[in-house]
Amino acid sequence: MSRPTALSAPQPSLGGPLLALQQRLAHEFAQPKLLQQALTHRSFSVDHNERLEFLGDSVLNLAVAGLLYERLAELPEGDLSRVRANLVKQETLHQLALTLGLPLLMRLGEGEVKSGGQKRPSILADALEAIIGAVYLDAGFDSASALVRRLFKDVDITPQMPAIGKDPKTELQEWLQGRKMNLPIYRVVGTSGAAHQQTFDVECEISEYGRAERGIGGSRRAGEQAAASAMLAFVKTLES
Repeated sequence: MSRPTALSAPQPSLGGPLLALQQRLAHEFAQPKLLQQALTHRSFSVDHNERLEFLGDSVLNLAVAGLLYERLAELPEGDLSRVRANLVKQETLHQLALTLGLPLLMRLGEGEVKSGGQKRPSILADALEAIIGAVYLDAGFDSASALVRRLFKDVDITPQMPAIGKDPKTELQEWLQGRKMNLPIYRVVGTSGAAHQQTFDVECEISEYGRAERGIGGSRRAGEQAAASAMLAFVKTLES
């Protein structure tokens, strides 16, 4: 598979802690600056990880979907979506980020450091998705998918993975899939605040209804959850 173009080569290798991280990832970057960018929060630099995180989120979902399609061959679509949601949710990604030692490697602005940003689950989960996006740009989907499989190799993936405590995005997705409807579309429609204390205004649209609901959160992920919660409240009124 061809390698997507990202940053111009050649680039210097990164030693020390980032070299050790590459060893834990079992991926040596041909473009090591991608890894540095994946660990850079918007409070630190304009060359931050949000675009990589956006890309990594999609790569992660596709890679996990392929993994579950193989491992849980008899499971129907709705249950596969439930299991995938458990694997890609913030809590799971946060724990994986901790096992990789990401808190000590994050590049954060002074204000974010003082507020404990290196321990914040949303920042670490986003950084892990950004790393997956970086591997995809560095070496293609096969390498990124292999990384995802290594990350989840010690996770007990079973059809009985609980559906309790579902977040609004997962619940909305399952509600729509149960009715054979398209998945919602999320868009960031605005941001406000200082770089280390930004709030995200996010829109959630369901095309079949021609309707969008909005939510605000301290991260893009939190804004999406708030928007999904508002949309859930709307769609449930249709059943009453």
